[in-house]
Amino acid sequence: MQRTVLVMGSTGKLGEPVARRLKENGFRVRILTRDKDKAGKLFDQSFEIIVGDVLETKDLEKALDSCYGVHISVVPPMIEPPVVEKVVAMASPKGLERITYVSGTNNFEKNTWHDIPRLKLAAEKIIRNSGIPYTIFCPTAAMENLAVYIRGKRASVIGKQPHPLHWYAADDFGRMVAASYHKEEALGKRFFVHGPEGITTHEALRHYCTVFHPEIKKISTIPFWLARIIATISGNKRMKMAIMATSLYEKAGEGGDPAEANRILGAPTITLDEWLERRKSKLSSSRGNGV
Repeated sequence: MQRTVLVMGSTGKLGEPVARRLKENGFRVRILTRDKDKAGKLFDQSFEIIVGDVLETKDLEKALDSCYGVHISVVPPMIEPPVVEKVVAMASPKGLERITYVSGTNNFEKNTWHDIPRLKLAAEKIIRNSGIPYTIFCPTAAMENLAVYIRGKRASVIGKQPHPLHWYAADDFGRMVAASYHKEEALGKRFFVHGPEGITTHEALRHYCTVFHPEIKKISTIPFWLARIIATISGNKRMKMAIMATSLYEKAGEGGDPAEANRILGAPTITLDEWLERRKSKLSSSRGNGV
């Protein structure tokens, strides 16, 4: 009998490739989403789509019914502890046997001065104390997030961001999460996911602009105080989330050792330049097909 894994956050940049990889690896994949139209465009009829809200108990109960596992990749961080708590509370009556959860590379006790590590670690603690077999993933910066730094005809990095980051591709991440469902050795682990090369945010954005925005010749730096004003006035939720994440990276940099994750699940191999070329080819193909 085919096992079902619920993917929460499947229409996001990290959730979609996880859903696809799980499907490729033989699981039946169930999607819980508030946006039926978006999910319908991303996933074909071989995926089961349930419309609902992760914070609504009745929706979550329906989505978890008869599931072997659940992958939790939801935003913003403020909702994660209550969502995880609901999942854990429903786990036993629903027969849930596996949880995978997306945390982050700099989520350590020493960084709980910041909201993201404080909230993520709270969610992790609920999972660890649940008694349910789990794997926690702590990825660094995703290449897919580089587009957030483009506003109109300007490319701007929030803060000085002096620390090199090992940017990873979401496809590599999806492969690693899906692989963990077939590895007993992955149970009870906290895996750090780092891409194959370290590069600063400014330099990564230069590479991105060279391919997708050659008209942009300069990468600007926006002070945090100004970015917060812009986000507040514009009501830009994506920018507000970017400010939260970059303020943490600015001070804490990148943490964790990816060696164990690389050994058990296979290291990420897609470099930034390779990812840019793949993305460019994919976009060109979509345009050529009238998509």
